[in-house]
Amino acid sequence: MTRLLMIDDEARFARALAIGLRAHGYDVDVATTGEEGLATAAARPPDVVVLDLGLPGLDGLDVLRGLRAWTSVPIIVLSARHEQTSKVDALDEGADDYLTKPFGMDELLARLRAIQRRGVERDEAPVVRTADFTIDLGAKLVTVDRGDVHLTPKEWQLLELLVRHPGKLVSQRQVLQEVWGPHYEKETDYLRVFIASLRRKLEPQPARPRYFITEPGMGYRFEPEGDGARGRDRG
Repeated sequence: MTRLLMIDDEARFARALAIGLRAHGYDVDVATTGEEGLATAAARPPDVVVLDLGLPGLDGLDVLRGLRAWTSVPIIVLSARHEQTSKVDALDEGADDYLTKPFGMDELLARLRAIQRRGVERDEAPVVRTADFTIDLGAKLVTVDRGDVHLTPKEWQLLELLVRHPGKLVSQRQVLQEVWGPHYEKETDYLRVFIASLRRKLEPQPARPRYFITEPGMGYRFEPEGDGARGRDRG
């Protein structure tokens, strides 16, 4: 049974949601403050967290940071806030998904299934090794000969998405949707900037990339064998 931790200060809403989730087979713990949520997560490590941003006392973003300091458990953020910055901040701090209240139980269940599938994928292929760097997907760690490589949250999300589709084209639209969200589908400038940053940090010759290959007007490919240098496009 999947253990789910719900952190939400709206007691009636949390109770109703917990009843619905238990009816679908989840083992649900409920916390009504950020402090209680962190304590519960430490005492009974969850398989997935549903976290409200609008908490009294310790803010939801602080709880998110606290969780991410020691666990990579999937986190879905809930909020009544409609400002785009709230969503961006939560995703940048490590949330896996975002739902705006009100929402339907079917949608929440679908989101839970999706992030749990991604978790299984992470477990199946935790380490990717190339001739020039190693990516530990489970530990969210990238190393080269000279040591660990620091990546921003967005750089890591982009890297992980490409690495999970080795040798396959990942479209610009898919990257923007999965890394930045549905409101960023046309922001292709973001991709060029972040791809260039990954190349500076990981490619032996960033101007002649072997691993992170551009397909002009289409998307990007990750070549784990470093064969991209022989490809027709290296931009």
